[in-house]
Amino acid sequence: MNIYSEISKNIWKSWIIMVLFVIFVSTIAYVISRAMGYGISFTLVALIISIISSVGSYYFSDQVVLSTTGAVPIKKSDNPQLYRIVENLAIGDGIPMPKIYIIKDLSPNAFATGRDPDHASIAVTSGILDKLNKNELEGVIAHELSHIKNFDIRLMAISAVLVGFIAIIADLFMRGLIWGNIRNENENRRGQGIFIILGLVFAIIAPLVALLIQLAISRKREFLADASGTLLTRYPEGLARALEKISSDPRPLHGATSATAHLFIVNPFKGKGFQGWFAGLFNTHPPIEERIKILRSM
Repeated sequence: MNIYSEISKNIWKSWIIMVLFVIFVSTIAYVISRAMGYGISFTLVALIISIISSVGSYYFSDQVVLSTTGAVPIKKSDNPQLYRIVENLAIGDGIPMPKIYIIKDLSPNAFATGRDPDHASIAVTSGILDKLNKNELEGVIAHELSHIKNFDIRLMAISAVLVGFIAIIADLFMRGLIWGNIRNENENRRGQGIFIILGLVFAIIAPLVALLIQLAISRKREFLADASGTLLTRYPEGLARALEKISSDPRPLHGATSATAHLFIVNPFKGKGFQGWFAGLFNTHPPIEERIKILRSM
């Protein structure tokens, strides 16, 4: 295995999952629209509502995340070493210099946010600055810069729209069943009855399946950022050691929430009971052991 093959593999896997996600959403929308008897207009209304609700989060979610985690912006004079690392790696990666934030928290972690490379920020905890040496910190920063360059935030925003879309149409369908707002297709009542049964099944399981697909996309982008970051530093062992140190620290990040967990380089809820097969299904990150194994095989 080499860095280039790992990058290529994770790119096409991410997009295959995304295409399947769109097909899945389209199928759910068609079945529920037929079951409701409203045709394509029902689907369009739900899609518009979902997009409108997501546009605001797309433009302002970075500031919300930075605020909720207690991240404070810094200048070069506040931490010259961190600033130089970010600056040098950003130049090497060919992207604009992101804003740098520090979170006063002993739990070692980091994340990147922003809608594109021109509107991006990187936040690191004080714990990660204390725990990692220069090579390890470079591995972490390169990983986060890769998230920015690969437009991972934008991809996750798109998947969030799709998840929200499914949640909205499933909710509208269930409300329609409860309140009797289902139109009868007189020419094919039996066919509509079949679609109602299918719609009921999909309305129950589709939001869960959509969430699992979204998490699968998130996990694949973590592998991609690991490989892309390693390509930037040319030193996979630095990131591998950083992941070992971060994951071995038992302290959870106090400012993290379930809505922001996927942004961090390592699951921030360490020590909060995220064990077991079922919980693993809803983990936003791939297993640390697997990530380290791949990095050390490059």
